[in-house]
Amino acid sequence: MSATSYHTPTPSNTQPLWRKASLLVAATALLAACASQPSSLRTLTGLDYASPESVGIDSARLERVTQAMQGFVDEGKLAGVVTAAARDGKIFHFESVGQRDIAAGDAMENDDLFRIYSMTKPITGVAMMMLYEEGKFRLSDPVAKYIPEFENLQVYAGTDASGAMLTEPADHPMTIRELMNHTGGLTYGLFSQSAVDDLYNQAQVLAPDSTLQDMIDKLAKIPLRQQPGSLWHYSVSVDVQGYLVEKLSGQRFSDFLEQRIFQPLGMVDTDFFVPADKADRLAEVYAYGPDGKLFASEGFTGGPSYLVEHQFEGGGGGLVGSAMDYLRFSQMLLNGGELDGARILAPLTVELMHRNQLPKGLGDTILGARGTTFGLDFAIVEDPVEAEGYSKGEYYWGGAAGTWFWVDPVENIVFVGMIQQFGNGIPDVRGTSRRLLYQAIMEPNGI
Repeated sequence: MSATSYHTPTPSNTQPLWRKASLLVAATALLAACASQPSSLRTLTGLDYASPESVGIDSARLERVTQAMQGFVDEGKLAGVVTAAARDGKIFHFESVGQRDIAAGDAMENDDLFRIYSMTKPITGVAMMMLYEEGKFRLSDPVAKYIPEFENLQVYAGTDASGAMLTEPADHPMTIRELMNHTGGLTYGLFSQSAVDDLYNQAQVLAPDSTLQDMIDKLAKIPLRQQPGSLWHYSVSVDVQGYLVEKLSGQRFSDFLEQRIFQPLGMVDTDFFVPADKADRLAEVYAYGPDGKLFASEGFTGGPSYLVEHQFEGGGGGLVGSAMDYLRFSQMLLNGGELDGARILAPLTVELMHRNQLPKGLGDTILGARGTTFGLDFAIVEDPVEAEGYSKGEYYWGGAAGTWFWVDPVENIVFVGMIQQFGNGIPDVRGTSRRLLYQAIMEPNGI
């Protein structure tokens, strides 16, 4: 593939970057004009396009990313995939393969919408740190200072001879830093088994027909799973952060995100639900049947429909968005908190978010990932050798339905991948895309 073709999809699977209803342009012609992008396209995306070679990437090697994603589709492991990457602020890869909806026969397109689940978390973290910059809180503050319902929380301490739950006082109040690095003692009720997790499930802490205040009231009656600061444990702490954003800003959480983050960054497709005029762009979500074949199935039984508005706006996993929107968000982070003149955070605040914020002595393994620490709502590659990565300081996260992204300050790269897939058979799209992208870098910064 030539440098001037902008790494467009192969003819058998060519997808427009935007629907004709959005822009009456020929995508291939626009992408070929890497050096002279029309102003209308630049305005829409906010990121210039460039040939891979112009940013030190080998086009032929880069094609392996798309080939691998197409391979997962051809093998029946995934319905469809969108991947996008930028280096030095220029998009050099934006591809879609497979199908958005297998039954309908709809091809995946670059502007399709995805349940990003836990990739909501970094966005919530940015909202928190915007308020931090305004002096609304300190990271060392007790959470109970702003959520009095959390005053004097008890901690699970086992059971007595009759099986009744025993509790003990917390050895210190949970801090906002601990809330933001998942060491506050909370849990999820989804990803681990314990007596406390059982109570979360019984209380339906994250019920879609409830409110953030309902969530707080429920959590206040349940003991912490472990002592604050004693263990990194994935939890509802970012949903609690969404509630804190409301308390500290005086705005509804969704309004704060829309006015302070989404509008300034041009994230036009990110929201807690998909409006009717965009419903045909929402990708179907799939699971694996006993025969290993894909079938359409929402991942969380009783979870929300993303086609209607709900009271509950989960800061830990409630958003729907597009690859382009998240690429813009990621580029803002790589730029030190700014994109296209919209300043969201100061550079030092972004730096603070992807420094190791874990208590001393917790090591460098989270979720089984060796060489990995945790900042403020981001995982961080501390040791690239142990983490089987490339750049020290890379930070990232992913979503329950397989979406993934990373920000690499060394190679000046952001990458976003979108799928909608649950189940143990999900191929290693994250590791594969990382390996194949980095083997295409011919002008590395890290050596």
